[in-house]
Amino acid sequence: MRSKAPLPPWALPAFAPPTMLRSRVEAEVYVASICFKHGPPKLLGAELEWVVQHSGNPHRLLQAPHLADALGVHAPHSLVPDSPQQPLPHGSTVTVEPGGQLEISSPPCPSLTELIATVEGDIAALTTLLDPANLVLTGVGADPHRPSRRLVDIPRYVAMETAFDRIGPMGRAMMCCTAAVQVCLDAGTPTEARLRWAALHDLGPVLLAAFANSPWLGGLRTGWASSRMQAWFAVDPTRTRPSRTHYDLAADWDPAADWARRVLDTPVLFQRRPQGRWDVPSGVTFADWLSGALPGRPSTADLDYHLTTLFPPVRPQGYFEVRYLDTQPVGQWMIPVTVLAALLADPAVTAAAREACAPTVGRWLQAAQHGLRDDTLAAAAIAVFELACRALPALEAPAGVQLLLEEITEHRVRRGRCPADDFVSAMTGGSRRNGTRPAGANGGHPL
Repeated sequence: MRSKAPLPPWALPAFAPPTMLRSRVEAEVYVASICFKHGPPKLLGAELEWVVQHSGNPHRLLQAPHLADALGVHAPHSLVPDSPQQPLPHGSTVTVEPGGQLEISSPPCPSLTELIATVEGDIAALTTLLDPANLVLTGVGADPHRPSRRLVDIPRYVAMETAFDRIGPMGRAMMCCTAAVQVCLDAGTPTEARLRWAALHDLGPVLLAAFANSPWLGGLRTGWASSRMQAWFAVDPTRTRPSRTHYDLAADWDPAADWARRVLDTPVLFQRRPQGRWDVPSGVTFADWLSGALPGRPSTADLDYHLTTLFPPVRPQGYFEVRYLDTQPVGQWMIPVTVLAALLADPAVTAAAREACAPTVGRWLQAAQHGLRDDTLAAAAIAVFELACRALPALEAPAGVQLLLEEITEHRVRRGRCPADDFVSAMTGGSRRNGTRPAGANGGHPL
């Protein structure tokens, strides 16, 4: 199972062995301590997901044995229980999402340049593994052709599917058809952490809109620029809604305490068992479990696992994991990572980015539906991308990345477009309104 995979250092359990939890207060203190770890912000990481298709036949269904054979010694335990699950050559680990989407998780890196080199190297290695099997990684945030179909048969995903089916069809779509770029950033010192946490949420609607790249889902054009985020927001709001933040960073605001309360008040998605199904009654929160609503007293290990079932746009895991970005066109995954790294590298730039985004705070649904066709989001996006372009030289990023960011700013963001607009044009044969489709860094080839 995924929890047995070799994990990046930031994903390792905070405490071992697990201990039994005696009260809600104890559980909240535990959550706050492991989810908001403080220190100077030094590290950066990325988790990249892709919808996988058969080359030349995107409608053909994937088969788990075929994917496992292609991955070989890198196959995760969810596909091959006795796999050595070796990392890719540059250290990224490979996992498989319920519908067969592939994900690589980079090791934490001390610089943007090192992160880009690491991930580009491992993307090349993964592509080499898939080529003989005629499998390709696609540059979209949701499967545009195939229906939602679970490929990975493990108790976690069976229980998730059962729980989400009670709500509607979007659970299966989210689990089996969507793919994201996830950016991992250190929380920072206690003072910095509040600013960075608030900024990542304030930037959310703007960057969601600017990088929206999933206008189709399961063979249907949905009318949303990010059908991926449409699915996520529709699944279970207690689990997927954005966290509450304060624009003025009020002295008494404690995001760690807010998060801990939310975690305890979120329903348990499943209860792990040695054998059989993991299903639990609907609506039983972790706090209810502490009060005896489920068999057995929960431990810190149970709480750790419960934390993996909350999917907000920004999730604290000791570091901050940004989850609101669709998978990008081939060769462009590093641009959302670069924008966030540039905007959060200097507190003054971070504060300026928050100010630029102030008119768009809370416009998550508008961003997912309209992309940059929303005038308010489009105006803020121009300001934010210009800030990132000016701030990036301080990070000494590769010259090709700087040029690609400037090209996307000029030819896409300034013209009120997002990748979904280019994708719609390509799928329908229409013209590209007001601009050209930027290529990836180095023409879409590895740097």
